[in-house]
Amino acid sequence: MELLNKLFARMLVFVYHCFDRVVINGYLSMLSRPENVVYFFRQVLGVPSVTQEVLRQRTNDYQTWVEAFALNHGIPIQWAEKKVRKDDQMAPLLKRMERQNRYGVYFIYKSMEQGSTFRCQIPKFPTKDPNYTLLRKTRSRFTHYYFYIRDPKLGPMILRIASFLPFQTTYWMNGHSFLEAELNRTGICFRKKGQCLSGR
Repeated sequence: MELLNKLFARMLVFVYHCFDRVVINGYLSMLSRPENVVYFFRQVLGVPSVTQEVLRQRTNDYQTWVEAFALNHGIPIQWAEKKVRKDDQMAPLLKRMERQNRYGVYFIYKSMEQGSTFRCQIPKFPTKDPNYTLLRKTRSRFTHYYFYIRDPKLGPMILRIASFLPFQTTYWMNGHSFLEAELNRTGICFRKKGQCLSGR
C-alpha cells in the first residue's frame, strides 16, 4: 500500500487504512471462575446446591428465549449444514436487508461446537455442608448460536453466543464495512468491489 501511494500519489483521491477483520471475545468475568459461579447461584439466586441440572436449566432458559426471539421477529433459525459456506448462504438475505434499508438480526445458525463450561462433581468424602459440590472448568460440545446482524454503523457482523455457562461470546466485524458506512454517512462518493473501495 505504501509503495502504491508513493508511485501513484498524484492519481489517488484518498488512501485509507483499516482492519480487514476484527474479532472480539467477550465473557462475563464474574461467571468465569467456579467460586464466582457458586456465589452467584447460592448468594444471589438462593439456589442451595449447584448441580448439573441447575446449570442445564440456565441453558434451557436461554435456548427457549432464542427460539422465542426468532419466532416473534420472523427470523429464520436452523442448524448449520456441513460443507455449506455460511457467507454464501447469507449473501442473498443480507442483500435483501440492504435493499429494504433494514437493520438488526436477520438469521440465526445453531452449531454444535467445543466451548468452555463447568462440570459438577460430588465430593468423595462427606463435608459439613450437605449442599457442597465441586465445580470445575472444562471443555465440552454443546450448542452455540450465530446471530447474523446488519448494524447501521458497523455494517454486517456476526455474534456467536455459547448456550452454556459462562456464555462466552465472539463478535466478527469487518473494518471495510465500517468504512463503507462512514463514507455513506458523510456523502462521499465511492465504488466498492469485494473488499476494495475506490473514489469515483
